[in-house]
Amino acid sequence: MADREGAITTSEAVVSGEASGPKVTVVVHPLVLLSTVDHYNRVARDTKKRVVGVLLGTRSGGDVDVTNSFAVPFEEDSKNPAIWYLDHNYLETMYRMYKKVNAREVVVGYYSTGPKIKENDIKIDALMQDYCAQPVFVIIDVRPENDAIPTTAYVSVEEVEAESGAARKEIQRTFKHVSSMIGAYEAEEVGVEHLLRDVNDPTVSTLASQIKHKMAGLVALRSRLAEMKAYLEAVLAGKLPANNQIMYNCQMIFNLMPNLNVDALVSSMLVKTNDYHLAIYCAALVRCIIALHELVNNKITNKRLEEEAENPKPKDDKKKGDPADGAKDGAKENEKPDAKADAKDGADAAKK
Repeated sequence: MADREGAITTSEAVVSGEASGPKVTVVVHPLVLLSTVDHYNRVARDTKKRVVGVLLGTRSGGDVDVTNSFAVPFEEDSKNPAIWYLDHNYLETMYRMYKKVNAREVVVGYYSTGPKIKENDIKIDALMQDYCAQPVFVIIDVRPENDAIPTTAYVSVEEVEAESGAARKEIQRTFKHVSSMIGAYEAEEVGVEHLLRDVNDPTVSTLASQIKHKMAGLVALRSRLAEMKAYLEAVLAGKLPANNQIMYNCQMIFNLMPNLNVDALVSSMLVKTNDYHLAIYCAALVRCIIALHELVNNKITNKRLEEEAENPKPKDDKKKGDPADGAKDGAKENEKPDAKADAKDGADAAKK
């Protein structure tokens, strides 16, 4: 992606667990996320409905950059999934208008707020194949309580399934999960940071933010483990076919976990944990000592201020030891005897 226009930075990627199927990587840009949230808030907020729109961008081999999107009027019957409506004329009119603004952006797929795949999605995929050869389907989760990456990408592939108890095989289209990530050009990063200035609380400390991120990561890990457990139980019950690639990934995850049956490993983990606890304990002691020291200093300062308020010191009119005032007083004293002597001499001369 380095040869594309502008620099692209990507967040964490969600890698597909499927070995078969097309190798496609979908990069969703921030403008698409903002447009989808705005579309959902305008049309389906506080309802169980979902919204559908068209994704625009560029395709380079197996990499799909989704840089823009627009909403499409969409309705479906909640009781009868076979009844649904998507406005073709509106789609074509909007695409022609967007084509005049940016000719490089073409239709690369469609989005839905899901939050899961529904029965009509494969039919919408067949409709979108009239506008692009291999459309990508991106589910954008707009729920505010979702702390994980909000995008999940799929592509439709043909799959051969045999009916149980029969030799006849049928070919049908189904969705395969592909890698998806959040990416942005340098100019988009500046705009997103400008929008987030008023969202981030500067009063929250860095430690509190790190703890919040750790908690979000643990919640996401718990949900992934629950999903793995449900899949493995479904495979054991015969409800789902076993996928060797998924089994390999699960086994690799389990192999990366520490073996708690080794005494040396358990001892080293306990020592490391105790070291962390000792550092936290020492930091708490130092914090308490500093707080007590500040408390004693405050008491001493308050006592001194109270004593000064009860016994105020008398204020001197003149500053002691001021050489200028002494010189002025000396000059006045010297001038007074001389003036008297001159007046006496004048009186004596008048008598004579």
